[in-house]
Amino acid sequence: MIINNNIPALNTYRQLGINQNAMQASMEKLSSGLRINKAGDDAAGLAISEKMRGQIRGLDQASRNAQDGISMIQTAEGALNETHSILQRMRELAVQSANDTNTPEDRAELQKEVDQLSEEISRIGKTTEFNTQNLLDGSLDNKFQIGANEGQNLSLSIEDMRGFSLGMAGDAQFEAEGTYTAGSGSESIVDGEYTVQENEEGTYELINSDGDVAATSTDALTFTGDDSETLVFTDTVTSGKVTVDTGGTSVGNATVDNNGLEAGTYEIDKTNAVLKDSNGNTIAKDDGSGVYTNSAGDTVIDLSNSYSDLADGDSVEIGGTDISSQEAADAAITKINDAIETVSAERSKLGATQNRLEHTFNNLDTSSENLSAAESRVRDVDMAKAMMEMTKSNILSQASQSMLAQANQQPQSVLQLLQ
Repeated sequence: MIINNNIPALNTYRQLGINQNAMQASMEKLSSGLRINKAGDDAAGLAISEKMRGQIRGLDQASRNAQDGISMIQTAEGALNETHSILQRMRELAVQSANDTNTPEDRAELQKEVDQLSEEISRIGKTTEFNTQNLLDGSLDNKFQIGANEGQNLSLSIEDMRGFSLGMAGDAQFEAEGTYTAGSGSESIVDGEYTVQENEEGTYELINSDGDVAATSTDALTFTGDDSETLVFTDTVTSGKVTVDTGGTSVGNATVDNNGLEAGTYEIDKTNAVLKDSNGNTIAKDDGSGVYTNSAGDTVIDLSNSYSDLADGDSVEIGGTDISSQEAADAAITKINDAIETVSAERSKLGATQNRLEHTFNNLDTSSENLSAAESRVRDVDMAKAMMEMTKSNILSQASQSMLAQANQQPQSVLQLLQ
């Protein structure tokens, strides 16, 4: 018999520690619901599980991204729906104006509505936004991240859907000065109000208040009367009203090519050498000669011929597509048809992309669900099995404690030999 080392007690104590550790591990799993709570539980399983978790969270975020993309597309497509409605109304007005039962005054009233509608198309294109991003001004060129990994994205760009790009912004008009020079006899150009209109031959006529042709022009700059008298303008006057002052300065509505301005009213600011819109925003800069360029350096309007006659505060009017005559209205029908087809093509592209994103969204959710199930099999604990193991460990631990008490009693038998 020995008493310095109680081998049965040491053995029982070791087993007790093992059982308690096993019971603690089972309790940790049951309380967390996870089979792997630390790398020591399953090093390889932990690495696999974390990769799966990264994929799952990436798929879930990609699903939200797809939904955000759908919302953006719906915003743009909804705005284009209204643009379509405006274009249909403009086409209706063009068909109406192309009928010669209308007088010039009737067409002028129709033109006013076309001008306002064109301005609204531009406003919609300029102000339609999603999360502060402009959608319809041609600047949108986005990528939707629709996957959990690098490069898994979808590109979307939207063309410029404003009035000028659709061909619905007309030429620029402003007040131009004219100089009268008398002819050799009884002039047909006298003081008074006139109207300029284009005839079927492509030339221009100066019509007096009686409806008679007082002068004609081939270039809309120089109008020549019956007795060789002339009225020469600084810029082309192709339509609108003309006030003739044979003893002073005549005025008319000059027309110059519009190379990039949307429908609306613009103010000339010679002091700061800029062109401003109705809200006071700088649209273009003057190079010093009356040639105005935008931020990209493109010329949007050239007023160099009349620049010396223009002053601070003078305005430039940009109307809608021209329907002021039978010929112009007839041509406008085709132009508006082209604009409708352009908007239709863009809406079709957006609709196709939206349908694709809806399928993408469904696929991402399915992939996330299946991958979550796989990750669960690696990481999550089988609660029934863990409870069974904890019960076993608990019973063994209690048995070990009992046996340890018994083992500690064995050295006392030595006392019997000392009696």
